Amino acid sequence: METPLIEFRNVTKRFNGKTVLDNINLSIYENQVTTIIGKSGTGKSVLLKHIIGLLKPDEGTILFQGKPVNKMKKAEWEDHRRKVAYLFQNNALLDSMTVLDNVAFPLRQTTNLSKAEIEKRSMKRIDDLELAEAVGKFPSELSGGMQKRVALARALVTDPRIVLFDEPTTGQDPIRKNMILSMIIHYRKKYGFTAVMISHDIPDVFFISDRVIILWEGGVGFEGPYEEALKQNVPMIDEFLRSLDGFQDQLTGLLSREAFKMHYSAMLGAAVTETKYSAALFGVRLNILYEALGAQAAVAVLKALGEYANRYFNSIGGFSARHSRDEILTIFPHKNLAEARKLVEGFSHELENGVVDHIKNIAWKNSDAATCFDIYIRAGVIEISPEDSIEEIIQKGRAEQEIISTHRCDLGGKVQ
Repeated sequence: METPLIEFRNVTKRFNGKTVLDNINLSIYENQVTTIIGKSGTGKSVLLKHIIGLLKPDEGTILFQGKPVNKMKKAEWEDHRRKVAYLFQNNALLDSMTVLDNVAFPLRQTTNLSKAEIEKRSMKRIDDLELAEAVGKFPSELSGGMQKRVALARALVTDPRIVLFDEPTTGQDPIRKNMILSMIIHYRKKYGFTAVMISHDIPDVFFISDRVIILWEGGVGFEGPYEEALKQNVPMIDEFLRSLDGFQDQLTGLLSREAFKMHYSAMLGAAVTETKYSAALFGVRLNILYEALGAQAAVAVLKALGEYANRYFNSIGGFSARHSRDEILTIFPHKNLAEARKLVEGFSHELENGVVDHIKNIAWKNSDAATCFDIYIRAGVIEISPEDSIEEIIQKGRAEQEIISTHRCDLGGKVQ
């Protein structure tokens, strides 16, 4: 069995006689995004501060790559600390420093690198996060999204192995939330760090998480892939997930996955003898869009796709939800395969102008690239039966996906 990168064994932490973490056992694995969720006061930030060493447990052990942290020698512990970066909820940028100085700060404090080498490494991260035009500006001169990118550049400048995100999207609007989450997953893949994140942004955060840890009354109520949480029959999990049933996907306006599942179950239960069911799995490749157009434009494409799917298919009784970061699943009750294909064909024509209207003032305006780039929207249209689970429908839809709509810009940045 794989050794966890970080492991909590029977960890307990108390403050003024109050137990915040109560005999916690959990594992965090390398090269994954692990998200910690739970009600306020359940110890999420306390847990994060134990990982970086800002707090020590009253009881129990924390291990790094199988070795107890409390048995590490000083040099070994300092080496571990240097591999962990912390992205604070409020960014914690230094107001009196420029973007360059903020990003360079960790290197100046923790290394003996030359001034030239520090500037070189700092500028590399600044360029990576598309902040070159802001290098001499102060935090107060930047938008909230740019400040978040500066904070991330500073966190990544030391080439950390682990990055801790403390509620990175708090107070942001739906597009900005999803843009920040897209940024996290994009750079996690690019730089290969392990991400541990605290977030309240449900359901958006589930689309980028490999594993979810639900804290419940000081303990771990669930640990594992989010899809597994939906299958568990544990009272504390059921109570927590029931509180999510009313959540809508704020970015796209679609149903939450929990509400979608309820709609699907009700549809099958209401017409046991019905055999005409079909579905379509729509998708855009956000990673490719991110590279070409940036996070804001990539998220705008997905937002437009969701809004159009909602409006177009609701009128005929269809219902939709985002089931992965860049895929939308739509169910067509009482429609056979031929009828569903005709609906999707009409939808593709609707997209030809609609999506472009949504994104053209964002995508190419925010891209300084003078090259043409195509946006492809895919769909897999399939026939389904009452025995099919949602997971099986998604797999079938992926196998049948093909391009249904292409949006192209010319060399001048205009959409054709």
